[in-house]
Order: sequence, then structure tokens, then C-alpha cells
Amino acid sequence: MSLRGKVALVTGAARRVGRGIAFALARAGASVAIHYHTSDQEALETLDLIRRPGIRAEAIRADLADPDEIRHLFNAVQQTFGRLDILVNSASAFTRRGFLDLSLEEWDAGIAVNLRAPFLCSQRAARLMLSQEITGSIINIADTIGERPWASYPEHAISNAGLLMLTRVSAKALAPNRIRVNAVIPGPVLRPSGMPDERWKQIVGALPLPHQGDGTAYVAQAVLSLVQNEFITGAALHVDGGEGLLDLEDLIR
Repeated sequence: MSLRGKVALVTGAARRVGRGIAFALARAGASVAIHYHTSDQEALETLDLIRRPGIRAEAIRADLADPDEIRHLFNAVQQTFGRLDILVNSASAFTRRGFLDLSLEEWDAGIAVNLRAPFLCSQRAARLMLSQEITGSIINIADTIGERPWASYPEHAISNAGLLMLTRVSAKALAPNRIRVNAVIPGPVLRPSGMPDERWKQIVGALPLPHQGDGTAYVAQAVLSLVQNEFITGAALHVDGGEGLLDLEDLIR
């Protein structure tokens, strides 16, 4: 699939991995709707980064925890660009909290952004693609925590496990309409905010492929590959330097 003339919506595109994905899609020829919530300045910086002759980009604010704002987001995309070919569900939220300490409000907030929002966005994107009678692509950016239980991030782990199943269910449901749904699962590609450099170097150094490089570029390359290959759906592509290969033997050496 050539991305020339295509329109992509990337949620959480103002910073970090989302920004890298938006930049890669624009560089490949797509016009991009940059979704953001509170990162106003970062969204403007992303616009400046990817705008160029022939490539249209607009920043659209929405709180993905609010279904009404998701509706307004897609209305704005349709009114601004006239079509939608690609959706990348990249936005996420998480709280570090013990299982017994997690409040109902924290649970609801995490599930709303990490699982309910991708579901609602995928529904609206698919309906828009069907109304246009085009081949579409939806990419969910998941987390390795969805495949491994982390007791200190319960709602994040559970919502990401659900996101991976959402990928498979929606892929099967939408395949007859030629709308493909896949997931990308980044490993340690960007140092988390607040993590000391030395600890980050230890994590990256323990990988079977012990180099970080430009983490956002690796994830963006995976997204482009899945968007452009029209014979892949329901897949989950790990971009983790082989982190998933590590086991107890590696940890006790």
C-alpha cells in the first residue's frame, strides 16, 4: 500500500513513540491527524516537525477517556481531511499501584484510555473506512506488560492484555471488509521518565540484541511495515530487542 494521498490518525502523537510514528507516516507520504490531550506545546512541535509541501498535518485535542470527545475527534478528522485510511492507537495511561491499593477510580481511568478508547476509536475508524469503501489499516500499540503479569501495574497489564485480544477480534470481524488490524508491542525502546540512566543501560544491556539505537524509529518502521503489507492481519509484532526470549536462566547467570 502506497501512503501517498492517504490520511492517518495517530492518538497520543504529540510526544515519544506516538510522535515517531506520526513522523514516519508523514515521511512516507501520508497526511496526519495528530491527536493529543494535555501536551499542547509538544503537539505544536510535532506539527512543525512533520509539515512539509504536499503533506498536511493538523493537531486535534481530545480526552480519550470521554466517549463524546472521541466522537468529536473523528468528526474533526472527517471534516478536516475528508477521509481516513489509517488509525494508530498509540495513546496510553498507567498508574504504579499495588493490586490491593488500586482504587476504583484509578482502575476505571486506566481501562478507559488503554482499552475502551482503542475499541471506540477502532469502531469509528472502521465505520468511516466502510463509508469510503476503501482498504484500511488499524494498528494498536500495546505493551509487553500485556503478556506478563506485573503486580505493581495491575490495570495497565490487564488493559493491554485486552488490547491484544481486541486486535485479534477486530481483525477477524473486519477482514471481510478489507480492513486489517494488527498490533506492535514495543519493548524497552525509550527510557521511562524518572528512570536513572544507569538503570536504563542495565536493562538495554541485558537484551539479546543489547543496543537501544533510536527506539521510536524501530517502532515506526514496524508500524509502516504492517500498514503497507496488505496480506497481514491479526498479527502482533514484537519490537523488543529479543526481550521476550529472556527467561529465568538469563536472570540467574
